[in-house]
Formats: sequence, C-alpha cells, structure tokens
Amino acid sequence: MDVKEEDNEDHENGQKHIAAQMMLGADGVMPSTSHQFQIQQQLQEQVSTPGGGAWRSRPLEEKERTKLRERHRRAITARILAGLRKHGNYNLRVRADINDVIAALAREAGWVVLPDGTTFPSRSQGSRPAGDSSAGLTSSSSQMLSQQVPPTSLQGVSSGYCASVEYNACHMKGVFMPTPAPYDLSSSGHSQSSGMVGNGGEQTESLPLIAGSMEVINEQIIGLPPKLPERDFAGTPYVPVYVMLPLGVVNMKCELVDPDGLLKQLRVLKSINVDGVMIDCWWGIVEADAPQEYNWNGYRRLFKMVHELKLKLQVVMSFHECGGNVGDDVCIPLPHWVAEIGRSNPDIFFTDREGRRNTECLSWGIDKERVLRGRTAVEVYFDFMRSFRVEFNEFFEDGIISMVEVGLGPCGELRYPSCPVKHGWRYPGIGEFQCYDQYMLKSLMKAAEMRGHSFWARGPDNVGSYSSHPHETGFFCDEGDYDGYYGRFFLNWYSQLLINHGDLVLSLAKLAFEGSCIAAKLPGIHWWYKTSSHAAELTAGFYNPCNRDGYIAIAAMLHKHGAALNFARAELQFLEQREDLQEALANPQGLVWQVLNAAWETCITVVSENAFVCHDRVGYNKILENVKPVNDPDGRHFSSFTYLRLTPLLMERQNFMEFERFVKRMHGEAVLYLQV
Repeated sequence: MDVKEEDNEDHENGQKHIAAQMMLGADGVMPSTSHQFQIQQQLQEQVSTPGGGAWRSRPLEEKERTKLRERHRRAITARILAGLRKHGNYNLRVRADINDVIAALAREAGWVVLPDGTTFPSRSQGSRPAGDSSAGLTSSSSQMLSQQVPPTSLQGVSSGYCASVEYNACHMKGVFMPTPAPYDLSSSGHSQSSGMVGNGGEQTESLPLIAGSMEVINEQIIGLPPKLPERDFAGTPYVPVYVMLPLGVVNMKCELVDPDGLLKQLRVLKSINVDGVMIDCWWGIVEADAPQEYNWNGYRRLFKMVHELKLKLQVVMSFHECGGNVGDDVCIPLPHWVAEIGRSNPDIFFTDREGRRNTECLSWGIDKERVLRGRTAVEVYFDFMRSFRVEFNEFFEDGIISMVEVGLGPCGELRYPSCPVKHGWRYPGIGEFQCYDQYMLKSLMKAAEMRGHSFWARGPDNVGSYSSHPHETGFFCDEGDYDGYYGRFFLNWYSQLLINHGDLVLSLAKLAFEGSCIAAKLPGIHWWYKTSSHAAELTAGFYNPCNRDGYIAIAAMLHKHGAALNFARAELQFLEQREDLQEALANPQGLVWQVLNAAWETCITVVSENAFVCHDRVGYNKILENVKPVNDPDGRHFSSFTYLRLTPLLMERQNFMEFERFVKRMHGEAVLYLQV
C-alpha cells in the first residue's frame, strides 16, 4: 500500500514538473494560450497511453530508491516543522509542507500571502497591477523560475578571477549571461560578454558580472521583492585584507605541502585583489631537532611564491604547540629537545593547582631562568626571531613582510592557558589559575615577602574547578575573596607577570625586527563579563573586574614598543542574542569596546581577524561594521583584517564570490545591489 501511494505521488509530481517545464519553454518565458493548449493536449496523450508513461516502466529498484528519498525528505521536513513549532511558536498544520513554512515566514516579516501563493510586500497592495501575469504564478512554478538564475547571495560580484586561472566553477552550463547595465560601478576591467553557454560548451571569454543584471531578472520576471538594505561602504578608508594559510601548509620536515595546489589558490586570491596572506612559522618545525639549528626551507619556498605573485606577508612567530584547540587540524608539538628537557624538569610548563602540566607553551616563570640548555626562554625566542630576520632579509627590505606577530602564549595569544579542554574545561567554565610550577611559586613567594605577608605566598583555594561558574566559588562570587586584601594582591601579581612577559619578549622582537611592524594578539574572553569579578578574564591573566580596567596597562605596554594590537574577535559584539552567551552572562560588545577604547586611548594600531568561520553575507556585514564603525566620532577603524582561513570551502564558487564582494567593500569600493 505504501509503495502504491509513493508511486502515485511521484507520478503526480513528475506530471507537474513536466507540465511546468513545457509551459515555461526552453527560454523560461510563458508561451501563448494556444500553444499552452497544444502542450496540455500532448501531455494528456502521453500520460493516458496504456503502458506508455515512463513512470510505469521503471524498474523496481528505482521505485525503492524513490521511496527512500521521499521518506528521507519527509523526515527532514518533519524535523523542521517540529523545530519551528517548538522554538518559533509557528502555528503550522499537522500535515504542513515547505510551502506552509515559507508562507509563515513571509507573514511574520509583514508580507501578504494570498491563497494561490502570490506573495508581495504589504505596502504594495494598492499598486499591484491587476493584470500582472507574474502574480498568478504558483509557488512551485516560481521555484522553477528561480532555479534558472543565480541566487541573490551572488549579487554585485565581478568575476575577473576566472579569466586567468583555473577555477572549479568557470564552465557554466545553461546559464544566460546578460550584458551589464551601463551604470555598473564594478571596478573590474575585464571584457564581458552575453549569450547562452550551451551544455558541454566552454566559455572562452572572461565571465561577465554575474549578478549585476541578474538581479533585475530576478525582480522583473520572478517578482522577487527588494530585501533589507545594507550599509554602503563606498568611499570608506581602504582596509587591507589578508587570508590565513592552512596550519599545515608546511609539514614537520619543513617542506611545502602541495605547492602546485597552493599556487593556484594564491593566484585566485590575487585576482580579487586580496592584499596578502598570513603564515605561522612554527618553532616546533624550524628548530625541531637541536638548539639553534634552524630549517627554513619550506618557508623560503613559500615566501618566494608569495613574492612572485606580488602579495604581502603577515608572519606569526608561533612559540606554542598546535593541536587540541578549536580549529586545530594538525599536530605540531614544541621542539623535541624542549620536550626532552620537560621530561626531566616538568616545571618549565604551566601547572595548575592539582599539579597537571600544560605543554602547550613554556611557563613564564622561566623567562629569565637558564634551564633550556644554558639559555633562558626569552633568549630562545630572540635567537629564533633573529634567525628569521637574517634568513629573510630581502623580504623585509622589499616590504613583502608587512607585519610580524609575536606569539606570547597559548594559541599565540597574550594570556595564561587557563581553559585547556584536555584538562576538563568546558564552556562557559571560569578556568583555573596556572601558577603552580616551582618558578612561578618562587616569584609569588618573593612578592609576598616584599609586601610583608609571607603567608600570602600561595594560590587561592576556593576557586572551584575548570568548568565551575563564579557563583559556585567563594573567590569569584559577588563580594568574594577576589576583592579582599589577599585577592587583590594575588591578582595584581598574577596579571603583572603576564604584562612583564609581553614587555620582555616584545622588547627583543623590536630589536630583532627593527623598522618593521610588530604585533601582539589578545583574546576576547567575554563570558562572565556581566558579573562583578569577570572570573574567566581573571584566570586568563586580565585583572579586569567591574571596578578596574585591566586592559589599559596592556595597551600602554604595547604602545611602549610601538606594537599593534591584534584583537582576534572581529565579530564578537554581534553575538549578543545567542542563548549560550546569555546564560554565561557574557557581554561581547562591552568587551570589544573596552579593549578598543584602551587601544585608541593609547594611540596604538588595531588589527583584527574573525573568530568564527564566515561564508555568508550577514557575517561579512557584521565584520565590516566592526572594522569600520559608522558612529565613531574620530573616524577610527582597524588598520588591517585577516580572514580565517583559506580552505576548500572558501574556494567554492558561491562562497568565493561572496568573499570577493567582502574584499571590495573592505577596500572602500562601490558594490551594486547592496541587499542581503
């Protein structure tokens, strides 16, 4: 019985699909009335002939596949409807389909949806022509028409990058290419053509502006209404855009992985005027086997490739291990010889209250301790940076290397490794203090004795665990010990150690890279920001409770060395509505503006990168609004933006065209059809 029902429904759907195609014609235009009658007569003859329909002669296996596909589709639809009823309070009928969902969404947006499926903005009811042929289109026929034109997410993007490089979507089949309007403001200088690209044929000329006139087709033929307007960034300051290369672009033998494939991707990036790329230079790769034996081979080959394409480089001195954090897809440990030292002296690593070691980076307690085969940690960092500067001197001289970001802690960020997933931390846990190796405890003892309270030479014991919440602890709760005499002493010492580490390493970086721009990366720890203690920031080393500004001192330290601030959360302030952030009493916007104000008050350069993967226009708009704030009275903006990261997903045609549009707006170029 089920099989018969499925077959009948599939048969009806097939008839409707064939009828719609025949009614539309090959060129997507409605035929005349007499021609429609002939088509209907042919269709009736086809489906009424005994044994003549193709659907009757299908093999049993194909029918079974059709059943499975239909059941899968219905299961997905059921889950969508259940979610809308439960979380969106949509009053949908029991046997609702996707048309009901679209209609409900349109009504919620204030649109008018007629019983026949005709949809239009409520403000245009009086002006809608009574004889409009497009008004009578059903939802299914409108859907068929919409499939013949590119989606609206591709609007306003030029396609010059297809002219000179291979690309997986350059050969389009069955897509009408209209001539761009004369008022097109695209900066692309490539020739553009129109016409039909036939099936199996290849277009020999560069692709035209895909959506400049396609949107006119969308709105005139399909009757699509205008969408929400976007801010126009034409004429705004030019902000360079860099793209992070994959973490494992250079392997553990310091060899460039897939140079041919990377070269093609870099050419594609260059074709849309991306300014450059960012690359991690891993300490664990370059100085892997023995102290002061550096292997830069893979990086040299990569830098030459970038230089030949006339791109610029942002380089990260990565003194931490890769693997175990969000987004890490490769494993790059610290150098082998450092790991050997750590096995005999584990106190070179950060240690929590339970004695668990974190091998992600070296403890700041050994910044001035000669425990690394006769060298201190900062001497090791300096020797590495000096070797890099000498090895790639010509790239500095030619201005190819535009910025050197100095890794100052886990993930390259200036912070303690207070939230390690491998030790049980889960968001939105407050984390734990990382000051229990013998070298940091010695520093704490010295500070307590200088204060005259030697019994303060200990860490707090009422701070909970990694995944605790502030109100569950005696130290971080409202009016907790964090604001007592001992708490203020301990937090001041703990945070000052962080500032001293950054100060020391950046002073040597400034010496090694004299005349070049250096930068330090700061995280955006926004959870528990609305509490009095700001517990998650405290364990990370930022002494920033509600009655104290913990970022001014960091900004002043960066200003001292002329270092830029890389605040790695370009879209944080737009995440307020997420339910998990509300439960964690987070305030991304408050954190963003506190850090930015501290930076701009001290007149330091601010650069940024996105924290989350972004491929859609809404996400890009959020980044743009933060990079170029519209309401800043002094017209301040970020000096550069680095996109996270070059992946195969970014190179997919639709995603890449949206990214090209984003780059143009970052550069302050005019982009037509600013609609989401």
